[in-house]
Amino acid sequence: MKISARVENTHDEHRVTVATDGNRHSIVIPPKTSGAGSSVNGGELLFLALATCYCNDLYREAAHSGIDVERVEVDVEGTFGAPGEPATNVMYHVRVVASATEADLQDLMRRTDTLAEVHNTLRVRTDVTLDRIEAIPAPDRT
Repeated sequence: MKISARVENTHDEHRVTVATDGNRHSIVIPPKTSGAGSSVNGGELLFLALATCYCNDLYREAAHSGIDVERVEVDVEGTFGAPGEPATNVMYHVRVVASATEADLQDLMRRTDTLAEVHNTLRVRTDVTLDRIEAIPAPDRT
């Protein structure tokens, strides 16, 4: 599965596109009120990725187990320090309502935690490489 994300930002315009195996989707995220950058930060999106991954994977694993899930709530929180420092104390809390016993649901929730791909990516050292850069001087506006 090939996944990609793209951000295009100019003053007063912010476009976000994500894709999985060529299936593209736009996500509406407004620009900062100053116009330069996104109104959400990368930490918020990272934690949203954790919550989304767990939620989707729980539904997947529940279907494999024949469990009908009615509701999933995932809250993720953590702390970012100074610029350049990684997050610390990242924790998440899950609440699931489904047609199964409490023990079966707890087993499903713990199993999903071990299978959640975004979580597992962060739990191991994952190289992130700046592959190429392209610097284009803007035309002189004087």
